[in-house]
Parts: sequence; C-alpha cells; structure tokens
Amino acid sequence: MGKRIIQQARGKGSLTYRVRKKAFVYQMKYPKNLNGEGEVIKLLNSSAHSYPIAKIKYSGGSFYMPAFVGMAEGQKIEFNGNKIEFGNITALKNIPVKTQIYNIESRPFDGGKFVRSGGSSATVSRVVGESIFVMMPSKKEKKFHPDCRATIGTIAGAGRLDKPFVKAGKKYHLKKAKSKLWPRTSAVKMNAIDHPFGSGRGKNPKSKIAKRNAPPGAKVGLLRPRRTGKKKR
Repeated sequence: MGKRIIQQARGKGSLTYRVRKKAFVYQMKYPKNLNGEGEVIKLLNSSAHSYPIAKIKYSGGSFYMPAFVGMAEGQKIEFNGNKIEFGNITALKNIPVKTQIYNIESRPFDGGKFVRSGGSSATVSRVVGESIFVMMPSKKEKKFHPDCRATIGTIAGAGRLDKPFVKAGKKYHLKKAKSKLWPRTSAVKMNAIDHPFGSGRGKNPKSKIAKRNAPPGAKVGLLRPRRTGKKKR
C-alpha cells in the first residue's frame, strides 16, 4: 500500500500543513461607517502579509489597513472626502481618472478585496455612465460600482522579491509562515504509489478529469476543466 499523497496529508489539516493562526491576527477591512478623519497610530510588521500594516484610529474605534509608500506614524488621513492625497479612503466616484489606488472593494462596503500585495497599485482608467473602470496590476480593466471604496496611493513593501533567498531554509520558513507547501514536487517525478501521475515511462502525465466530488487524493489532474485537448489554431 502506498503512502498518503500530499493532497490527503494537507486535507487532514495536521500542524505541518495547517495555517499558523498567530500570523493572521490582523484583519484588513474598512469599517462600514467610516467618515471624518483618522490618525495612523502605529506601523506594524506581519509575517502573513507582503506589506507593512498601519493601525488607524478613528471616531468609531480602530482598524488595520495596508500601509502606503511614505506613510508615517501620527499622519492624518481623510475618509469619504474629495481630497486626493495618499492614504485617504474614499469612494471611486470621488477619485479622478489616472489616480493610483489600492485595496479596492469588490462590492460597496465589503471591506476591500482587490490590489492588496506589497508594492502594487491600480489606476482609475475611465468612467462610463454609472460604472468606473480600473486598470489592474495585471494590465486588465475591471468594472466597479461607483460606491466601492479604495485607498489612494501605492502599497508599501515594493522590492521584497528583488533580493534572492540564497538559502533553501529561508524560503521554507517563509512559506511555512503563510501555510504554503514548499518545496513543491512535480507529480510525474514521484513513484506510482505516491501519486496517480507517478512513474510512467517517458514521464508523461496521464490525462485525468477529476470528479467534482472526488476526495483529497483523488482530486488531481484537470479540475473542472472548461475544455480539454490541444488548441487548434
């Protein structure tokens, strides 16, 4: 009998593969009722995020958000106003075209979903009727509701990928902090007892469409594919 394959081991949720809860103590969300002015009371580091975190104090309490480039403790930021300055949080309808923004809400008042990695920013591209189009970091446009909120500026933490890891152990511990599996081994390089794609002369993976309700371990290969086969030009 073969060993349990990686999907089965991860599905069980042992300490090796489980998310380290202590790393994810900060929740990045805009409060629903956000008006007036706030103050940056502390800048924090989080091993679970690719950017520094800012703790913002406002009239209703405090919340956490990704820090922008140039943010400093004691700085004042404005909520739902028309002032276009770095760090200000406002609805997309108040932001002029060609302004850099981040932490954009998918739907009004959901707290922020898009453009949340270190060093990234999106740009308000155009306004068509009641819709606002934003150029995402992937260079693709996305349509948003005008009441969706965003933060003006660029997220801090750029350049973190420029320096090489040098040591394998360093990368292992970084991935472990974020509950990512590393090193990741190709299935066709495994033995037949360790994976459905294992062994095989010529190392060609067997074509396999996994059932939608397949258990961890059997759910490998093409997962809910829209199409299969080689594309014809």
